[in-house]
Amino acid sequence: MSELLDKISSPADLKSLSLSELHRLAADIRECIIETTARTGGHLAPNLGTVELTIALHRLFDSPQDKIIWDVGHQCYAHKLLTGRRQQFASLRQYGGLSGFVTREESQHDPFGTGHGSTSISAALGFATARDLRGGDEKIVAIIGDGALTGGLALEALNQAGEQKRDLLVVLNDNEMSISRNVGALSSYLAQLRATLHPASQRARQDAMRILRRMPMGEEMLHAMDRVKQGVKQLVVPGMLFEEFGFTYLGPIDGHDIAHLTALLGHAARLKGPVLLHVLTQKGRGYEPAEDDPRRFHGTTPFVPENGERIPSSDRLTFSEVFGETLCELAEQDERIVAISAAMIDGTGLRRFSRLFPMRCFDVGMAEEHAVTYAAGLAAAGLRPVVAIYSTFLQRSYDQIIHDVALQNLPVVFGIDRAGLVGDDGPTHHGVFDLSYLRQIPNMTVMAPSDEAELRGMLATAFALGTPTAVRYPRGCGPGVDWPASLEPLPVGKAKVLREGNDIAIIAVGNCVGTALEAAESLETQGWAATVVDARFVKPMDEALIISLAGQIGRLITIEENILAGGFGAAVAELLSDRGLNHSRLVRLGIPDGFVGFGDRERLCADYGIDAEAVVQAAAILCRETEIVRAPEHVLPMAGDQT
Repeated sequence: MSELLDKISSPADLKSLSLSELHRLAADIRECIIETTARTGGHLAPNLGTVELTIALHRLFDSPQDKIIWDVGHQCYAHKLLTGRRQQFASLRQYGGLSGFVTREESQHDPFGTGHGSTSISAALGFATARDLRGGDEKIVAIIGDGALTGGLALEALNQAGEQKRDLLVVLNDNEMSISRNVGALSSYLAQLRATLHPASQRARQDAMRILRRMPMGEEMLHAMDRVKQGVKQLVVPGMLFEEFGFTYLGPIDGHDIAHLTALLGHAARLKGPVLLHVLTQKGRGYEPAEDDPRRFHGTTPFVPENGERIPSSDRLTFSEVFGETLCELAEQDERIVAISAAMIDGTGLRRFSRLFPMRCFDVGMAEEHAVTYAAGLAAAGLRPVVAIYSTFLQRSYDQIIHDVALQNLPVVFGIDRAGLVGDDGPTHHGVFDLSYLRQIPNMTVMAPSDEAELRGMLATAFALGTPTAVRYPRGCGPGVDWPASLEPLPVGKAKVLREGNDIAIIAVGNCVGTALEAAESLETQGWAATVVDARFVKPMDEALIISLAGQIGRLITIEENILAGGFGAAVAELLSDRGLNHSRLVRLGIPDGFVGFGDRERLCADYGIDAEAVVQAAAILCRETEIVRAPEHVLPMAGDQT
């Protein structure tokens, strides 16, 4: 690596570089990104595609005075390297290091945090409005990917920005992909615009202009069309959707030509009102393995930089893969089953399903709200849809889950991937709210498997129920248990006792069950016998078992990878209170009120007190310091009970 990148301490250092030096800098940035993500993992392909665009933006605009807002934030690695974070870049996505996304706490060059897609235009319009109200003159730039542009929030923002006519630049970074290949009418529209950059299209337009000039009145016709903006735009570019939104449209242009990019960005910055510059980039640019397979290198685990081969972490199936395999088995038995993904066919384990049942697998793009209501429509029409989606992204569909699915009691199954702590992607991606926001919804059944066999049984249960059902499972591999070939539903609302002991009861949810078993073994060496329960069902939970444990043992610990507010432990506390079991002692272990940072899952579990050591400490304190008063023979009924 040359020393050029190490000499860049702020965007101002780019102003004096020659064009050849800028190209050398681009090569240095790519080498640094590849070396770092090979070790730490991260979003490699999208960041390799935005190197020249980032250089051009920072060469022309004056950050942090001018505001540059990235959408999605995983395009920001070159931005971090050029804004004073070169020396910290090796800590990318590591505990205590740099975030893999844009975060306001990290740098003054990050004006708006972006971990989810489709947000930049709304935020940028907010910045532009605030600037105009206080009489400022800074430039506001939003960089949005073509995948993020399919989100309804982005289109809503385009609509208002075009109506307000404020000075605002939107750069559309068009690489034809989000995580999975883009789909939908907007993607097809952008494909038409991309075609206009092709030399044959350029020649065809030039030929048309020449023919018009040779015709009688041809020059007059050209001048007339020049006075009618829409006519000229329709001649040059098909559709002009963005012009209809009220934007001045420029492009499409080559997003890897620094000189051309800088010139067009300068022209766009001088125009009044909202402007959209359409930039074409290549995902994975400059690294052959990522160019050949941008989907695999969108977000990658550590790999060998020389050839791109992933460094295996386990030979076991991931929960996502078990979900996908099981769904295929169920779909073979029931032709009503269909699958829906929001731009994440691969990430949610649906790749095989999409190959086996191409007419029954629907990728709706980065549009989670639409995905849920679309599923509701499918269910109302007699099909059995499953929405496969990450926990953090399902949050965007909360209203649709309540009004369109649960209120109508429709048989939609939610396969909630990446539930709990996801580690390196940080606070925007941890799935620690789903138990709380789903448990309170009427008609909803919520399950969490502790292993692969339980996941299969829960999916069978979900389709057998015929009501709104959520199965939430963690990122990564399960414990590797064998499972029966048959798919049998579980008894609804029944937990499973894995170990019996008279001193304390540990009731765990999902992958915390393994933690509870580990803690129980450690407690046994200290002379304490623990009952360990796999809750399985968060709603409806096994009230009879919990009441029995409260009465017979009296010391309870709940453990979950979810916020404590409204989670499984809160449900147990509510039950004990309602049943008058105030004699029993309950300790709830989970995520406190706050956002979880990034780092490996084991370290985060230790920090937040939900690892085996924390369970042992909490249990030991209860066992040593608590005198248990056994439950009365007749437990008080819950308020409202007529029994």
